[in-house]
Formats: sequence, structure tokens, C-alpha cells
Amino acid sequence: MIDKVVTSGTFSLDGGTWDVDNNVWLAGDAREVVVIDAAHDAKAIAQRVGGREVKAIVCTHAHNDHINAAAELAELTGAPIRLHPADEVLWSQVYGDSVPYVPLADGEKIEAGGISLEVLHTPGHAPGAVCLYAPEVCVLFSGDTLFKGGPGATGRSYSSFDTIIDSIRGRLLELPAETVVHTGHGESTSIGAEAPHLEEWIKRGH
Repeated sequence: MIDKVVTSGTFSLDGGTWDVDNNVWLAGDAREVVVIDAAHDAKAIAQRVGGREVKAIVCTHAHNDHINAAAELAELTGAPIRLHPADEVLWSQVYGDSVPYVPLADGEKIEAGGISLEVLHTPGHAPGAVCLYAPEVCVLFSGDTLFKGGPGATGRSYSSFDTIIDSIRGRLLELPAETVVHTGHGESTSIGAEAPHLEEWIKRGH
């Protein structure tokens, strides 16, 4: 069972602020779920969770628009916050050292409701960016690493175009073509739909 809540707020970095809509994904079953990217509105996310147990609040990266409801949601649900430690520099911009998280490791598996999510470290958009791959249901939660139409943005601090391309080429495009890609913003896509355009992105990015 995969569910989505779209929340709205702002993304701020490097002195700029932009209005954004974020996809908050819930993966699990009728008893328990993992929340992926607690953005903007903890109460709306908790309402969608309902009476289910939240096994973990997983952050695909620590840009403020993906984590700014994580602390409140953790208080509401008692669930641990999970983040790759390479994003500590971004996490501390939002929470300082006041909100703890449990570090994510590449290759780790997080389970909820019969769905197993494998952590794929995919730096580039942010140093600690991760994607979550659920092979049993042929789904990838890509955060801001891969979108319909190309890679995530790399024009701001702590990001790298060459690194995100390496992550996509080496970690994501190796997945089965039929894998559905649920993104951090906007519409979902598939590995098969995006794979043929890698060289175009590289030309465009340089």
C-alpha cells in the first residue's frame, strides 16, 4: 500500500526562498507505515497515517522543505527520524543539534507492512541524498534525485551536477525499466521513461 499527501510551504537556501509543493509518501499496510519526507504539515501527514504505527520517518535529504515537519511528526507518532549523516550540515541549518536522528546507511533495509525499502545513497542534489527502492512492488522513492524529465537541481550549496549524474547512472538506471519512480515534487515517472535521456541531461547540464 502506497499513499501520498501533498503539502505546501517554502524551500529556503543560500538566502533565497521559494514556494513549493512536496510529495509526502507513505509505504506500508493497514497496520504500519514508513513516512518518506515529512514536509511542511505534520498534522496533515498524521491525519493520513490515521491509527497506523509509523515505523520510521525517513528523510531523502535535509533540505528544509523535506524535513521541516519531521520533529513535530516524530513527537506526534513516537517514530524515529532517519537521515544520512552526510546531510548533517543541512539538517543543522534547520534544527541545530536539538533534534536527534538515527543515521541511515547505504544498503540498509527499512521494513513496514510487508514492504522492504532498500536505502541507496545517491549524492548530488545534497551530500546525503538517498533513494528508497522497494523491489517487491517495483517502486523507487527518489526524493529530489530524479524527476520526470531529469535530475534534481544542483545549482545551490552542497550540490554537484557531476555527482548526481554519477548517482543516477550508477544506482538508479541499473534498476528494472518498469520501476515506478515516486518523486519528491511533481508527477511520478519510471526508470524506463528517464533512462534514454541521460546524455541529453549531461549536455544540458554542462
